[in-house]
Amino acid sequence: MTKNATVVLTGSQLGFDDFDRVVHGRAKVALSDEALLRMEESSRYVQHLILENRTVYGVNTGFGKLCDTVIPPEETRRLQRNLIISHACGTGEPLPEEVVRGMMLLRINALAKGFSGVRPSTVRMMAELLNEEVHPIVPSQGSLGASGDLAPLAHMCLPLLGLGEVMHKGVKKPAARVLRELGLVPLELEAKEGLALINGTQMMCSLMAHAVIRARQLLLAADIISAMTMEALEGIPHACHPRLHLARGHRGQIVTASNLLKLLKGSLRVTEPGEKRVQDAYSLRCIPQVHGASKDAFRHVREIVLAEMNAATDNPLIFADEDEVISGGNFHGQPLALASDYLAMAMSEIANISERRTERLVNPTLSGLPPFLSKNSGLESGYMIMQYTAASLVSENKSLCHPASVDSIPSSANQEDHVSMGSISARKCMRIIRNSERVLAIEYLCAGQALEFRTGQSGIGTECAWRLLRRVVPPLEHDREGHADIQAATELLTSGELVKAVTGRVELEV
Repeated sequence: MTKNATVVLTGSQLGFDDFDRVVHGRAKVALSDEALLRMEESSRYVQHLILENRTVYGVNTGFGKLCDTVIPPEETRRLQRNLIISHACGTGEPLPEEVVRGMMLLRINALAKGFSGVRPSTVRMMAELLNEEVHPIVPSQGSLGASGDLAPLAHMCLPLLGLGEVMHKGVKKPAARVLRELGLVPLELEAKEGLALINGTQMMCSLMAHAVIRARQLLLAADIISAMTMEALEGIPHACHPRLHLARGHRGQIVTASNLLKLLKGSLRVTEPGEKRVQDAYSLRCIPQVHGASKDAFRHVREIVLAEMNAATDNPLIFADEDEVISGGNFHGQPLALASDYLAMAMSEIANISERRTERLVNPTLSGLPPFLSKNSGLESGYMIMQYTAASLVSENKSLCHPASVDSIPSSANQEDHVSMGSISARKCMRIIRNSERVLAIEYLCAGQALEFRTGQSGIGTECAWRLLRRVVPPLEHDREGHADIQAATELLTSGELVKAVTGRVELEV
């Protein structure tokens, strides 16, 4: 499949590669014929319920605590419009456009399952806005994570009604104006449609899909950079012996040890036990155990997020083929909330051990290298403050790791008396990943500089990583502003360029 090929949504087959292609690559989306048929049948069934005068939550009743208030048939359209408008109560900084694109994509995919009672034309309009890069401005705060991400999704859906503001091709505009420019008419929602549009977990799921993609890059980069540090500190890769790790049996640990040995293959800068020291400090010797545990956590979280990306998460769900409407709690964000907190802790630990390796690189007592990797230490401070910055980010991560998923505040007059706080967990997870990328970038810089003082052949993978760094950051000859170096190294991580360059030479696993 080419990068710009249209992604066809079925409701059950969306993966991380297609998510990335749509969200970052701006590939267009379309709905499968089967999905359109399922949505049409589901929508007709909702109209059937109204004609039979059956009382169904969200179709002809109020919402939340107002679920026992019956709405007359002539007011069902107004009910759905009022729902979107009244729930657009978000606050805080707007979500990044990529996160909003992910929300739109995931909501379209969820509705394509055909369990929501939404007309195909309604979902098609959302797809058209996504394809035209019309991105609603969605505040980042205000979701309890059950009944889903109500406030953020309401903001996301306002433009369908010609309301709210959007970013279109990089320009902030009123939604009504953009619809006119595109020749689109604002929707008049039918029964159940408003509730189906906003009752779900797509904000936290979009954040976590982004987190999974970024975390994978981070985990591979951590192995690459730590291998550079092992060379710079003349470490002992014998601690990566496969028999040692097979004896314990954890997949992530086994994979990490294998990655390190591949990266260091051919290196004359590492040592044998007893050559320089009997064994290394934990931040080198236990890289497989620490990185490996985070890899195991990552794989578990990826499985949870992938399931949620293809889930029906609104309420009630329509099963037209069985003449049944089932009210439940698929909107509850607990699976994602727990997964977000878990991944946050796993990524925080990657940064934690990275900062300890950076300290060993810049501390002459531990490294045997010039103080703070400066050729003129004393007169110049070299990379002294790099470690300060890494320590600050690691400490911030520790504060952010307090799990949001253990909290709950009742809402809707105690009808909704347990909520997940999953959106808070997901937002914190993304902040931790961003911080951790910068911590690893600092280790990358320090390891690269430390290698300037070592002689001998590097490993096949570490040599590739060092040469890539030197393309954008020259060796430190004299003191200079460090923030530009950190930014350049960070971009090599976040763009995927580091992982791509090294995995072109060495096959690595997560």
